[in-house]
Amino acid sequence: MLPFYLLTLAATIQAQNQLLPGSCNFESNICGYTSDADFTSWTLHKDGRFVAVDAPLTSDQGDEKSAQAGPQREATGILLSPALEQSEWSCLRLVYQILGSGSLEVLQRMEGKSFDRPLWSSQEPSDSWVISSMDLQNNTEPYRVVIEGKPGRSSGSSVAVFEIHISPGYCLDCDFEESHLCGYSNQWNANVNWYVGGGGGQLLHNNMPDDHTFNNRTGHFMYVDSVYAKTFKEVARLVSPMTSVPMSGCLSFQYQRSEERGNLFSVFARDRLGQYQELWRAGPENQSDWATVLGEWVPVQVDLKAPYSVQAVFEVAFSNPRGGRVAVDDISFSSEFCSKDTEPTFDPSIANCDFESGFCHYTQDQVMWRRVSVKPNIFRNGDHTTGAGSFLMAHSQVSPRSGYVSQLVGPTLPGNMKYCLRFFFSLRGFNQTDQALAVYLQQNSTQEKIWTQGEKSRGIWVATDVTFQTSQPAKVVFVSICRNLWDCGSVAVDDISMSLGDCELTAALSLSLPGHCDFEAGLCGYSQDALNDAADWEWRRGPTPTSYTGPRGDHTTGLGYYLHMEASPMLPGQNVRLLSRPLRGSRGRQCLRFYYHMYGSGTGQLRVHLDKDGEDVLLWQQGGEQSVAWLRATVEYQSDSQHQIVFEATRGSSVRSDIAIDDITLDGGPCPATEINPAVGTSNEIE
Repeated sequence: MLPFYLLTLAATIQAQNQLLPGSCNFESNICGYTSDADFTSWTLHKDGRFVAVDAPLTSDQGDEKSAQAGPQREATGILLSPALEQSEWSCLRLVYQILGSGSLEVLQRMEGKSFDRPLWSSQEPSDSWVISSMDLQNNTEPYRVVIEGKPGRSSGSSVAVFEIHISPGYCLDCDFEESHLCGYSNQWNANVNWYVGGGGGQLLHNNMPDDHTFNNRTGHFMYVDSVYAKTFKEVARLVSPMTSVPMSGCLSFQYQRSEERGNLFSVFARDRLGQYQELWRAGPENQSDWATVLGEWVPVQVDLKAPYSVQAVFEVAFSNPRGGRVAVDDISFSSEFCSKDTEPTFDPSIANCDFESGFCHYTQDQVMWRRVSVKPNIFRNGDHTTGAGSFLMAHSQVSPRSGYVSQLVGPTLPGNMKYCLRFFFSLRGFNQTDQALAVYLQQNSTQEKIWTQGEKSRGIWVATDVTFQTSQPAKVVFVSICRNLWDCGSVAVDDISMSLGDCELTAALSLSLPGHCDFEAGLCGYSQDALNDAADWEWRRGPTPTSYTGPRGDHTTGLGYYLHMEASPMLPGQNVRLLSRPLRGSRGRQCLRFYYHMYGSGTGQLRVHLDKDGEDVLLWQQGGEQSVAWLRATVEYQSDSQHQIVFEATRGSSVRSDIAIDDITLDGGPCPATEINPAVGTSNEIE
């Protein structure tokens, strides 16, 4: 019987009974897939079986020096599927190999969208074929699968695709009848491992059961046996593919055990951080009469709530070599919960608030937190959301009492769940701020401190996130303490958001948004215009070198990166230009949002152009000193042909003319109608 870990990397994949359009094994043709003519072509291997894009060779392959120099440019191949119309949920399995160095990414391209939605990516090289799975959500509009391969610059690098396999259902579904085993993998252990059972193998193991799918000895299932267990608590793990989209519903499977004692069979959900959550455990409490179920297939249904990517882990622990055998078959998932009594997945957005229209679901016993706004000016910072909207402030005026506590109480959150709280705070004034802000978790009558501010930067909006677990229904409370008039430091809060799961997991989801760039990890595909400007945009963190101009921190976190034009080495009228990657045309409207900072007595111009075939069309412009705050700009446009977005900053009359940009987003569809009403308080109410 072949071990499972060898079968998962089998060189061939047998076609399932149901393969959807878009599937291809590249036996003799590419099944309607095409290479984007603007990029390096994918090549069908001369013997078929796979397509590949290779690192380009040097100009003279026979020259030894050229060979040692390596490739002179980077290759990118774009493989496009035919238009697909699949209204039901489906699973795409990709068999691929990255040889040497390089990357492979799978995206989904919708009509009318300038950016493709990322589904999966990898930069891990391998010596053999690898299987990856990704869920394709039900969709009412046609789409294309985009496969982007980038071989590395090292000689001999290549990215190849062996098979594209699209089948109905979820990627968690598996009956183990195909050699790829639906992307399930065995987590290797020196003594106990999951193996493929069935398929006539009972000739060697007469005590092996019939499979559940076909109820005969030719079908397949997965099993693990204790016969090779040598130490106490030997553990074998069967791991599903990682889910690629949020999922909630019912996980079903069939299992059987040959022995009641000597083994512990559990099912877990494991996230990308390696954190486990137990979903189910086999035991006497699950079955009323073990004598009737030992050696028989037993159905199990368990609710799975996964707002972030997880793997289902089937784990068996043996305490001795006589722990028997455990088998699993016919794993499936349904979007309906197993029980009608199961509560739907909680929507944590009830705790979100940008305070533009009020306090949302936040309350306070005494009016200590006040909602204020600041019109754009060169003295005081505005809100974080738009630079001209509303936010909350504690200790914003002298209290008749010598000391007081400001408490802002959030809505009730269900218990037994993990949450990620994100918000922005800003320290104001000149007094002490040691107790300016803390966050507590209120459960029943007790309060537990889960965060306290330690950042001393003033006058900027600083992002923070807090991961916390609730054991029972709880509320988040923002607390600011003022002991006396001389010990109080004003603090502001804005843009509170709540999500399910660890903050590290939800941060990874936000990084994959198409068309978004916060410049935290570089330019995100944007590039300097070396032909039509006098200098470059500079990637910077913290304040700019020249006083009384430029931001003190970025917009994304307050402590991160942004792009800015440093005016000092430039002459008046000189410019810097930043180009987006080429964007596809669309018949519909597009919405561009970004934040800009224009502070300094000599500030020049900031313009946004649409570059079509080398001709600039002006979309938006702003000139002169605007505010000490980051301001949000919203631009709606339409272009039915390929184009680029250009951000152009022009130096003003003096060195105090730094201009900065941050947090660019580009979405399909018209921009929402968002109007800011600055008549909520005045700047005199701030300090």
